[in-house]
Amino acid sequence: MTLPFLAITSGEPAGIGPDICLDLAAAGLPCRAVVLGDKNLLKARAQILGKNIVFQDFDPQRPSEKAADGVLEVFHIPLDAPCEAGRLNPQNAAYVLRLLDTAHQGISDGLFAAMVTAPLHKGVINDGAAAHGFFSGHTEYLAEKSGTPQVVMMLAGGGLRVALVTTHLPLKDVAAAVTQPRVESVARILHADLRDKFGIAAPRILVTGLNPHAGEGGHLGHEEIEVIIPALENLHADGIDVRGPYPADTVFQPFILKDGDAVLAMYHDQGLPTLKYAGFGKGVNITLGLPFIRTSVDHGTALDLAGSGRADSGSLIVAVETALEMAGHEG
Repeated sequence: MTLPFLAITSGEPAGIGPDICLDLAAAGLPCRAVVLGDKNLLKARAQILGKNIVFQDFDPQRPSEKAADGVLEVFHIPLDAPCEAGRLNPQNAAYVLRLLDTAHQGISDGLFAAMVTAPLHKGVINDGAAAHGFFSGHTEYLAEKSGTPQVVMMLAGGGLRVALVTTHLPLKDVAAAVTQPRVESVARILHADLRDKFGIAAPRILVTGLNPHAGEGGHLGHEEIEVIIPALENLHADGIDVRGPYPADTVFQPFILKDGDAVLAMYHDQGLPTLKYAGFGKGVNITLGLPFIRTSVDHGTALDLAGSGRADSGSLIVAVETALEMAGHEG
């Protein structure tokens, strides 16, 4: 059986990325999960954690068969400096970016079917990779690499899918960023990827309001009347099934969710607390709008857990499974 190659970037070397990537050796996944990272670092971390793993150098010419249990396939990319679990080293910032660049190039060349990313540390990249310019995150970096003008952040977990109109903004800046063109463009990207990458023929999108009680007819704000409802009307005119705006404190009720395939929230802490409560540790961060599939874990580098044996690889496993499922709907 021919299996797809998936690129798994191991992320910040001092964090739990290498630890959780080691668990792929025993995950029994129906794909070639190729870990991009320093093979010696992965071996050292496996020894610290007492994991008995056979490390196999990645060879795209090898018959595309499922690896034996306990075998981890590694695309070796060497560190720039020694690494100690839990201790950030800015000298390895460029290394982390090389992981992403290599995965992206592999996807562009048709080698990898998707990219799955372990967590990185934005601060240390900005401290140590100044030549690359300001680094604001995986999502923005991959959008720039691929020439994608707009991407959308969606998290999935606990039976929910939640996409965001705005992402990492101070709360005081959110209302100004929720514009009619942005609501429309985000909804269009969400609709297209639910259809093309998730195989949902006619996606149903539940849209929240911005204000408490969705503005309560203008008594608690006018953004629903002046921005969101006109956006939904334009989307309806183009045949996109958007519903709302719903008050954010009630949209996650089962009797409402049963009529939707995803929730489109206006800002980060409006949409994600419920999802993370429902599925933390098993959630997946999905970047929509890219010309390829990219999923990620729903957590950070957890430096205090690196090398301790207490890191949970559940989110990474689900991220790989989700990327594989999405790859099956493409083409």
